This record gives sequence, C-alpha cells and structure tokens, in this order.
Amino acid sequence: MSKRRQFLALMSATLVGSVMLGGCLGNPPDRGGGGGDTSAPVATADKGLETKTISLGFIPILEAAPLVVAVEKGYFAKHGLEVNLTKQASWPSARDNVVLGSAGGGIDGGQWQMPMPQMISEGAITDGKKVPMYVLAMLMSQGNGIAASNAVKDGNLSVDLKTSSPGFFDAFAKKNGSKFKASYTFPKSNQEIWIRYWLAAGGVDPDKDVELLTVPATETLQGMKNGTMQAFSTGDPWPSRIVKDGVGYLPAITAQIWKSHPEEYLAVRADWVDKHPKATVALLKGLIEAQMWMDKAENRSEVAKILSSRKWYNIPVPVLEEALKGQYKLGADMKPETNPAMGPLYWASDRGVISYPYKSLTLWFLLESMRWKFYPGVVDTVDKAKAINDKVTREDLWLEAAKELGLPAADIPTGSSRGKETFFDGVTYDPENPQAYLDSLKIKK
Repeated sequence: MSKRRQFLALMSATLVGSVMLGGCLGNPPDRGGGGGDTSAPVATADKGLETKTISLGFIPILEAAPLVVAVEKGYFAKHGLEVNLTKQASWPSARDNVVLGSAGGGIDGGQWQMPMPQMISEGAITDGKKVPMYVLAMLMSQGNGIAASNAVKDGNLSVDLKTSSPGFFDAFAKKNGSKFKASYTFPKSNQEIWIRYWLAAGGVDPDKDVELLTVPATETLQGMKNGTMQAFSTGDPWPSRIVKDGVGYLPAITAQIWKSHPEEYLAVRADWVDKHPKATVALLKGLIEAQMWMDKAENRSEVAKILSSRKWYNIPVPVLEEALKGQYKLGADMKPETNPAMGPLYWASDRGVISYPYKSLTLWFLLESMRWKFYPGVVDTVDKAKAINDKVTREDLWLEAAKELGLPAADIPTGSSRGKETFFDGVTYDPENPQAYLDSLKIKK
C-alpha cells in the first residue's frame, strides 16, 4: 500500500472511530415519530441480518438529510442496523474512502453525486482501480441552486438567460479581460451538469464562453466575495447561505430547470451488498421511512434542528429551515418566493415516488457525460451507457424493501422508466430513445 493510501486509511479509521464513540458517549438519539405511524421506532434484538453495521459517508448538504434523520430518529435501528455515518471532508475524500472500504478504514458507501458510483465502478475516477458499486435509492430531488455574485447583479442572470441576459457573458469578458468563472465542488457530476445545462440552454457554450472551476465548498463564500468566481452551483444550504450572507443572489434553482429532477443517490459497494442482501434491504427500509417522515411539512422544522448540530451540518437553523421549506429570494431583485413544491423533495412528487432508483433517471447522467465527453472510451456510446447503468442501478432491492414495509401499491413503481421528461427550455428526454435526446441538444462538445 502506498504512503498516501496508508495515510487515508489511518485518517478514515480515526474518523469512523471518533464518530462511533460520539454516538456511544453522547445523548441517545431521538426515537420519536415516523412515517404514518405515531409510535416510536423500536429496534428488536435480532432481525436475521448478515451484519448489524455499515459505514456510510455524507457531505453536509440537504441531499444527505435522509441518512442523518434515519440515524437520529432511529429508523435504521428499527430494522436492526447500526449505521456509522461519517462526514467526509470533500467529494474526493468520499471517493478515496469508498475505494478503501470499511475493512481498510474507509466507508462502504453513502451519498453520491452522479455518475460517481458508475465511474468508480468503471475505474474512471479512481486511477483505473475498479470498485463495483450499486445505486440503491435516490436521496432527494431539487434543493440545488446556481448562485451568482453581487458583482454581476447588473447581468440580471435568471433561469432563462436568453430572455434576461442576452450578450452578458461576451460583454463581461470584454469588460474584465477574462471569462466569467463558474464553479462547483466536484467535476463531471451533478453540480457541473446543472450549470452546463443552464448555460447551454441560454445559448452560452460552457466550454468556450465561460471558465469552469472545481472549488471546495468551504472556499466558495470567500471566492464570491473576492471575485475569483462569479457563480457557484451546489446543493442547499450553500446557495441559500450565499444569499442570506449578502454575498450573492440566486439566478436559478434546479427545480426551475427540471421539475422533480434526479439529484444525489445512495450507493454502496457491490461486494458489501452481495454479501449482505438482508442488511441492504434493512438499510433501504430505514431510509424510505425517514424520507416519508421528513417529507411532511410539519416535520421540516425538526429536520432543520437535527441537521443544525455541530455533529452534522453546523449550520444555523433559520438557514436550513428556509431551504427545507422552499423559501427563496430569486433573481437579482431578490424577489421572495415560498413554494415547497419547488424546494427539496424526499418522498412525494408530481412524478411519483422520489426515492425509487429509476434506471431512466440514472441513465440521464451518463448521457450528459456523453454530451460533454467527460469520459471518452468509458461512456461514449448509448449502448455503453445502458450497459453500465443496468449493471450499477439496482431497483430490485428497493422493491423488496417497499414490499416488506407494506407500502401501498400506488407508491411502488411498476417499471424502470418514469417516462418522458421535459426541461424548462422545451427539450424532451425520452428514455426509450436516448440518441434522439442527444441529437436534439444544440450545444455539446
């Protein structure tokens, strides 16, 4: 093992150990409430699982909230599973730790931007080392935004750049002697894909007309203040915090780009799932119940309080509460808007159950990877994309968990496709004809 790998293993083992001790020595988790049942989740001594523990990683944005809630409210414990949930320093750290696995002091899986699990499986972002993974559930829909610096308020950036800001990016480059800079926390995944789609839909070529940067989340506020970047694409509470702190404004939220869109997912190493199928189903049952509970409007304030603690997000409750309740100030004029249907969705939507890992949705991220030539030689044909998607996305385990929970038939999808999807610019994605979608896109690499 290289010195770097040894160091990662040591640091990851230390982090996992400290979190486990914190859970043992601190206050016991709240076991009250959940789902449609007003009784508290109660763990039983033996659920017949192959293992009683799993180590998962998370990044403190709203996509990870169901994992945190399932730990704190006792939903995982109810199904006989102890989830050791550890905060990851960054997305690269999460990637490196899942390569190590819990046996090497890392993690078994956790929250992921897409298509990270697929590309970890293919070795495309792990220096050629293939670590097969399974995508098991979608954690959240919406709840992401594109924030812009106050320095470009004169650009009046909005979701529809063609209407609000024609010629702005060319004018910015001429005036400043450099291109408009837009950032995200990990390349070639959700956050970059959203900002690329937004720009391209507005007639702006993200590879020619702007400069795209990877910037750690912790550096974004300062970067927006000092002018090293003009825009930032990420999950809440960061966009809301940028607005709350008076650093910038929100040109667009991802719910405007694509209503009820796929966002981040729960994915776990394939070797762990294959060895522990019953424990995997238990994991999914706890997640589903947490998503059902936290999707209720009356529970959002409690969710904000849970997440705000230093152990989890260390973010002020008001910032989290506004983001969770879909309370935004949109556009350069900071127009207040409260619309929970445009905020983060964890269970129900007008397109059905959010949690289900539709293959039609996980495939879309691979198609966008083809569009921008993110992974040449790995994902460069529709057939390759479909093959990877079929191998990594596991719908069967989610279905088993839903049936064991006794969910109503209306909440259990009967197919792998959610059907045709329509974006704000009128573009249609038909999962039955992915090539037609790619062909319809005017700006691509």
